[in-house]
Amino acid sequence: MISLGLKIGYTLFVCVVVPIYWRQYGPANFLWFSDIALLAMVPAFWLENALLASMMAVSIIFFEGIWNIDFFARLATGKSLTGLSAYMFDPKIALSIRALSCFHIVLPLLLLWTLHRLGYDQRAFLYQTILALVALPLSYVCSNPRENVNWVYGFGETPQSILPRADLPTSSHAAVPNPHLSADPLLVRQNIPPTHLLTPKGL
Repeated sequence: MISLGLKIGYTLFVCVVVPIYWRQYGPANFLWFSDIALLAMVPAFWLENALLASMMAVSIIFFEGIWNIDFFARLATGKSLTGLSAYMFDPKIALSIRALSCFHIVLPLLLLWTLHRLGYDQRAFLYQTILALVALPLSYVCSNPRENVNWVYGFGETPQSILPRADLPTSSHAAVPNPHLSADPLLVRQNIPPTHLLTPKGL
């Protein structure tokens, strides 16, 4: 259901991105939910796994939409709406590296197309929430306030200074389901062919 050409092309792109991002941003960067989705779609494509694709859609569709709005608004007006894509306009980062981050434009569209092909697995909300409850503490332990991976130190680019540091993991965990609650019902309502819901492929 997923063409071999797409599987090979996507895998090669990820193989290019990973070492470059590792060198530029460090391994903690791969804890961002968007980067987790970028990596997870490799096995999702090769296994044609509806559950993996659905999990990644639940995780990132909402925030990737905001990222794209911010990015294209900045391109059109020179003004940022949320600051999510600010690094794309940072001259201190090589243009070639910033160009790789254009996957944020393609990935949500690719995810929706994949769900159209494979169907949406309704277990995705539960499994993605479990994954988030693992990724957020790791983001807190493995990153620092300057990186602020997955905003575990506070939302936005500037780490918050209101809550004590020890309280942040708890408050971050409390926020985990919010994007899921936004994305999961939306995906269910899209009439995505449920061809794999009765006999979903396993992980």
